[in-house]
Amino acid sequence: MDSAPDQDRFRSTLRGLRVWDVELPGFDPDAAPADPLPLFRRWLCEAADAGQPEPHVMSLATADADGRPDARIVVLHDADEHGWHFGSHAGSRKGRQLADRPEAALIFYWHTVGRQVRVRGTVTTAAPEESAADLHARSTGALAAALVGRQSEVLPSVAELERASDDAWQRAQDQPEADVPSWTLYRLDPDEVEFFQGDARRRHVRLRYRRHAGGDVWTRELLWP
Repeated sequence: MDSAPDQDRFRSTLRGLRVWDVELPGFDPDAAPADPLPLFRRWLCEAADAGQPEPHVMSLATADADGRPDARIVVLHDADEHGWHFGSHAGSRKGRQLADRPEAALIFYWHTVGRQVRVRGTVTTAAPEESAADLHARSTGALAAALVGRQSEVLPSVAELERASDDAWQRAQDQPEADVPSWTLYRLDPDEVEFFQGDARRRHVRLRYRRHAGGDVWTRELLWP
């Protein structure tokens, strides 16, 4: 158990934390586009321009076969007319969960500009050749990590990871087109996208897009903060 001084320090630190001690950008929802994708692309670029570290990093939420939720941080690979793209091994925990329940949610949080974007929809897998092209378009480190494989399995020791990682790095450098059959490119096709602009006085602006069933027409609506 935590000692009382540790607990007191934790609570004091937690209660002393503040958010948005900087001037935040405005957001006029009436000027938002009819489709959420252009707005998302603009907001990500604006977050990057404002100095937001790793604006392409997002939380991915899935559920297992029993409906128990799970979440982790992953990297966005692209966002286009096919959806929001990310990659993983098919045999990883997230891969198995998406095979059982091909639905997921994403959230981006850019504290530098007080913005977040929430995306929810159905997940599909790309063709093997597209998944391979996605992997090989990334860094040597990304390929090495994919070559290590065995994601989410029990690791006997750190030493075993070091050996496997060293071997994978060497192979990634020697064979930049090395095949990783389990690597899969996933695409989340959204049916709902919400844009949140924070306000220091808590008058947050929330704009939600909802897709009409079976089409590319979106309904826009404001939400109470």
